[in-house]
Amino acid sequence: MGSDAKRIYIADDETNIREAIQTFLENDGYSVSAFETGDALLERFQASPCDLCILDVMMPGSNGFAVCKTLREVSTVPIIMLTARDSDLDYATGLSLGSDDYFTKPFSAMALVMRVKAIFRRIEFDRQALPDTGKNKTELSFGDLTLSPDSKTAAAAGAALDLTPNEFSLLCYMLGNPDKAISRDELLNKLWGFDSEVETRAADDTVRRLRKKLRGSRVSIDTVWGFGFRLKAEEPDA
Repeated sequence: MGSDAKRIYIADDETNIREAIQTFLENDGYSVSAFETGDALLERFQASPCDLCILDVMMPGSNGFAVCKTLREVSTVPIIMLTARDSDLDYATGLSLGSDDYFTKPFSAMALVMRVKAIFRRIEFDRQALPDTGKNKTELSFGDLTLSPDSKTAAAAGAALDLTPNEFSLLCYMLGNPDKAISRDELLNKLWGFDSEVETRAADDTVRRLRKKLRGSRVSIDTVWGFGFRLKAEEPDA
């Protein structure tokens, strides 16, 4: 395994699941460290950060949500959550805390590997360039909304927005394409690296959470029924 292999940390108290995920990822060329608890993963991460974390929700000690929250306070490392409960509340909680994706047990280890690859493709896309608008990319603006990709900061109506990495990437992409409707498939492909066959609510859930955060702004995200989304800005009062 080359020294440039992506490093992945896994925390899951179920030995068979932890070892299966580790084996599949290592067979695909990743460098993997596995932990029985989230606290052990956090301790390692603080000493030596990795490129991606996979967290079981239900673990002894700090659960996956608590670990995700702690990681997000110090890092934008991609996070995939695992849970035994098929709960919309769990799904929404994980995403709102800043996780990048969510798997409900039982799941295919190969499907998880494919999702890991997709996340790394999305990161590479972010690193290479923002949507090519032909303009200076140090700041994007639309209506009263401004984003600074270099500093990863955003503001609406003069107030700072607290955005997760996925929310920031989605807004960046939409501000780079302000005059067009953007399909769900395009968002999933460009931002998450998923193809159209992947069943995921990631785009819709991210848009839903962004709408709540933009309530004080003149900018809104409209649904184009059966297709995707479009940015809309209300005219300022005279």
